[in-house]
Amino acid sequence: MSDFKNLAKKFVDSLNEGSIEQLLSIIHPEYIQHNRYAEPGKRGVEKFFSHFLEALSDIRVEGSNMMADGDLVAGRFSYTGTHSGYFLGAPPTGKTVQMTSIDIWRVQDGLFVEHWDELNMLELLGQLGLVPSTPNPNSDGEGS
Repeated sequence: MSDFKNLAKKFVDSLNEGSIEQLLSIIHPEYIQHNRYAEPGKRGVEKFFSHFLEALSDIRVEGSNMMADGDLVAGRFSYTGTHSGYFLGAPPTGKTVQMTSIDIWRVQDGLFVEHWDELNMLELLGQLGLVPSTPNPNSDGEGS
């Protein structure tokens, strides 16, 4: 099971290093994607994350609460980067943006073979100016 957690750590490392090749090395050839923003298969992973890394320069990814059960591994991830290229139709703003996700992968033959995620897209789209930002009701109104 710790090998499964290591796959999630390799996911983080590959994005922090900007290495699509390293990311693809942990993706099974028969990869099944359940993310509406990514095309199917291993090619979809390559296209999505190539675009992601171009759009959010200096990306930093942190993983936490990684756990494994049976053939599944899951974790919470936070992403911070400068919006320096087109992303989801939004022109570059130069702003630092943040996004969070919860990802679950099924592992087969020591590789990620299937993926589900929950993304905090509403918050990200607000930061990109694509939807109105809603203030946090628990905020004191100071700063951001």
